[in-house]
Amino acid sequence: QVQLVESGGGLVQAGGSLRLSCAASGSIFSINAMGWYRQAPGKQRELVATISVTGSTNYAEYVKGRFTISRDNAENKVYLQMNSLKPEDTAVYYCNIDTWREDYWGQGTQVTVSS
Repeated sequence: QVQLVESGGGLVQAGGSLRLSCAASGSIFSINAMGWYRQAPGKQRELVATISVTGSTNYAEYVKGRFTISRDNAENKVYLQMNSLKPEDTAVYYCNIDTWREDYWGQGTQVTVSS
């Protein structure tokens, strides 16, 4: 019943920008944090950024200064503004909502950065 739908991915040249959005629907209770993870082929899924319901943020070192995570608690939405994109940012990006009961994941959206 709970669904997370990502949007905003696509193809962009190095140095460009993209804004990812994630909209959650269904009954979600006791949200602790929302965030973004990414996974490239043959690699582990890794944290990109998280934001708690109180606004506290956590970023991976490789995106600090380039990416910004934001939220809309009332609508259970989370965004990721990505600037100064690099080819190594190419991956499938997944939306995540962490609750005390379980984690919810989106299907992922492809981000491809060309050089």
